[in-house]
Amino acid sequence: MKLLKSLATVALLQAALLLPAHAGENLATIKSAGVFKIGTEGTYAPFTYHNESGKLVGFDVEIGEAIAAKLGVKAEFVEGKWDGLIAGLDAKRYDTVINQVGITETRKQKYDFSDPYIASKAVLIVRSDDNSIKDFADLKGKKSAQSLSSNFGKLAEKSGAELVGTDGFDQSIQLVLTRRADATINDSLSFLDFKKHKPDAPVKVVAQQSDADYSGVIIRKQEPELRTAINKALADIKADGTYQKISEKYFGQDVSK
Repeated sequence: MKLLKSLATVALLQAALLLPAHAGENLATIKSAGVFKIGTEGTYAPFTYHNESGKLVGFDVEIGEAIAAKLGVKAEFVEGKWDGLIAGLDAKRYDTVINQVGITETRKQKYDFSDPYIASKAVLIVRSDDNSIKDFADLKGKKSAQSLSSNFGKLAEKSGAELVGTDGFDQSIQLVLTRRADATINDSLSFLDFKKHKPDAPVKVVAQQSDADYSGVIIRKQEPELRTAINKALADIKADGTYQKISEKYFGQDVSK
């Protein structure tokens, strides 16, 4: 019995001694290789997409590059479809995924996240000349252009709107502009991107939800040193103005909160 207890004690001590080395192994490997591998879609503008010359660009791409620079390494992007993107993290194809990954309780059970680096809110969008809708409650009896299965659609329905089904933001905003719908509830980031490219479009935001959805840099569990390093990098790029510059470039304002 004493021998079994001694063996168990030794095993526990060995596990405890091995854990810190294993936990910090990936950060050490990244720095040794000089490369921070990032999984991303490459097809999700304005976050991660290819410009006219074929170069991978976008808000998340530049955030990833800025984090890598603070780690003292280069960013290397590995592109893949969204459906298999996080699975690629499990398979260790890359060190992280930076692709507007929402921080949810379900994902946090299996993965670790950095501190949030971008926030999105549900906003109510109407034509610039429409003063009849000023809040979500004013949607009662109005036509709202929505993706029917989305949370935005459910919010519009809850507010008493008559839903006009669409395939997403672009179609929804066009229905509002052409007066085939009175409004749309949609993502604040999508609206900022739209106005960045079409500043003269006659639409405006009249209300927004107070609660925000946050996205973070997602990594595998048991890599606390890497998570700490990423969080420090995010704090540093916010402090030195890099984050603000990237945010202004793609959205025209700070989208961190």
